[in-house]
Amino acid sequence: MAHARKTTHSRKTSARKSTRRAAPKRWSQRVTKESDALDLKQGVFKLTSAKKIAAPLKRSAEHSARRKTGAYRSALSMLTFYINRAGKTLPQTQRTRLERAKVELKRAFGRE
Repeated sequence: MAHARKTTHSRKTSARKSTRRAAPKRWSQRVTKESDALDLKQGVFKLTSAKKIAAPLKRSAEHSARRKTGAYRSALSMLTFYINRAGKTLPQTQRTRLERAKVELKRAFGRE
């Protein structure tokens, strides 16, 4: 006759292995490529002035076949997405430039 083993629950919870799968490392990259995001030229967000950032965003938004909403909303959404995903790693000078690009984008679309 097999005898039942007593289980002890005194193990530490941190010693348990998780059975959940790890999330993909770069989900934001996948979202950008596969979703109905804009078709942006590489390096747009690293340009040196707010106007230089807003102009290609506007151009991409107006010519993109991948967007679901209006051009202004899509461009602003993509800019905000980039700022939010960068989080704390975004240098303050670049963050300020990107925030000014939002204002320039608003002007470019005549939404002032």
